[in-house]
Amino acid sequence: MKILNLYACLGGNRYKWNEVKEDIEVTAIELDPELARLYQERFPNDTVIVADAHQYLLDHYKEFDFIWSSPPCPTHSKVRFSQHTKSSHIPKYADMQLYQEIIFLDNYFNGKYVVENVIPYYEPLMPAKKRGRHLYWTNFLLPTNIGERKEGKGIISVTGDEVKKLCKFHDYNFNKYKGTQRRDKIARNLVDYEVGKTIFETVLGIERKSNVNQTNIFDAV
Repeated sequence: MKILNLYACLGGNRYKWNEVKEDIEVTAIELDPELARLYQERFPNDTVIVADAHQYLLDHYKEFDFIWSSPPCPTHSKVRFSQHTKSSHIPKYADMQLYQEIIFLDNYFNGKYVVENVIPYYEPLMPAKKRGRHLYWTNFLLPTNIGERKEGKGIISVTGDEVKKLCKFHDYNFNKYKGTQRRDKIARNLVDYEVGKTIFETVLGIERKSNVNQTNIFDAV
């Protein structure tokens, strides 16, 4: 099974995929060379490419059976928008590459896909399923319970312990990162690995007992 992991970061979504299926070939696309280096260190058997994930999808989508995309979320974020009344706030257009990828995958791609992002400050332009703090667009049935761990909620703080708590939550030492991005931002944005595992199980038709009642991603929220 060939899998394309776009905007791979440190592979939070991918962390437990081999527990679900051993014989997978994962290609991870990440623009930040330092994140790509650490991803490769974490998943030595994956093919890691430093590139623009948006363009790579367009050029290579036919080569894969399953595609996961987690495009950058800041321009859609409620947190960022909540600061818009402050004089220091710099307004930005919402990045429409998110919706470009959803439309493209839904019409061109013959395999299964999931596009994941935050719940935006505006009404989503395309119907999606809300799960926890995120929205998911897929072309397969998505369980109501996708395994999101409750202990991950409320970790964000100003105490300085946030990264330490997130290291434990994600089972990863974010202090390894020596690049230009903020470690706390990377840690907060990493996909819960139990969510990644549950969605991958769903792609393969493996149904957990707690997920008997499945609903279509395009049903009303």
